[in-house]
Amino acid sequence: MTAVTAPLAFIDAVAGLFDALVPVATDDELFASGYLRGHFDLAVGTLEVAAEPFTAADVVAQVSDTLTQAIENGELGEQDQQHVNAIWLQVQQLAA
Repeated sequence: MTAVTAPLAFIDAVAGLFDALVPVATDDELFASGYLRGHFDLAVGTLEVAAEPFTAADVVAQVSDTLTQAIENGELGEQDQQHVNAIWLQVQQLAA
């Protein structure tokens, strides 16, 4: 996939990435993508409620912050962290 910077195009591209994983991902990858999608959707929702213009980079920063906090709080085991981080890297490449 190619990188997109417009927030709506980025959001659509990320949703497409998550949806594309469903038929091919392992159970662990499905958990990780669902977990990450929750963080992503929360970040987008938070930015939309603020009613200020935002970019794909803003979404990435918001999700990075919440993922870091979740990992520091012990929400994910080592293996789950690896799966989440692998998918998160794919998501970030869409915004690059």
